[in-house]
Amino acid sequence: MGKLYLCATPIGNLEDITLRVLRILKEVDIVAAEDTRQTIKLLNHYDIKTSLTSYHEHNKNAKTPVLVKEMLEGKNIALVTDAGTPAISDPGADLALAAYEAGIEVTSLPGAAAVITALTLSGLSTRRFAFEGFLPVDKKERKVVLENLRNSLYTTVFYEAPHRLLKTLELLREYVGEERKLSVCRELTKKHETVNHFTVGEAIAHFTANPPRGEFVLVVDGENPEKLKQDEQRQWEDISLEDHMALYENKGISRKEAMKLVANDRGISKNQIYKELLKDK
Repeated sequence: MGKLYLCATPIGNLEDITLRVLRILKEVDIVAAEDTRQTIKLLNHYDIKTSLTSYHEHNKNAKTPVLVKEMLEGKNIALVTDAGTPAISDPGADLALAAYEAGIEVTSLPGAAAVITALTLSGLSTRRFAFEGFLPVDKKERKVVLENLRNSLYTTVFYEAPHRLLKTLELLREYVGEERKLSVCRELTKKHETVNHFTVGEAIAHFTANPPRGEFVLVVDGENPEKLKQDEQRQWEDISLEDHMALYENKGISRKEAMKLVANDRGISKNQIYKELLKDK
């Protein structure tokens, strides 16, 4: 039985490839590529003569069983994407799953990934982050993603094409406001690589004046925890203390525990809640 190798390839600079990936690309029987026109440039650069076949979003349903059959018959296959790591915003995950289900061994050869490269260049927190890839085309799905971003404490990474960049920035302004920080990374690892640190409003002004070109990665800062807490506390300002207490007491929570919860909601002490309730009486 053959084996499936998920091979990370450069996202721009052709030197960003591991010795192990180069060896595997030479040794396997087939290289399955998202875009053979891009991959042939890499193979030619390193004088690799391995047979090349296409595997992408539009042919994966027909091609997956063909490649699985090849591996079951003993052929080793290296899967590569246009640029970066297979299975990240490409159909590589589908082939990997099909291989697992057929009992075929799968291994991943690490290397370049635009999401990680942009994250490390962003200057934003890398402790917790979410990767969204490209925003969904479907309006309802896109709205869910953006609504989640509104109060997310995580740094969030998006991919974007130049002709959609301004539209995406406008959507970000609508959902997270124009003061949210973000880094806009362009043409990563290439000759004209740029990384700009903006607020959303500044990014819109910049790219309105300078039409975007190249491939972009947006790294959006998470919401400030203190601001989020203040926003949550403000939502209770329009409800009386007794009504606030009743929300918990009606659930069977004791008055003493309800006072603790109300104090936490409003960002004040339990003693202050007690005094206010006494005063109201």
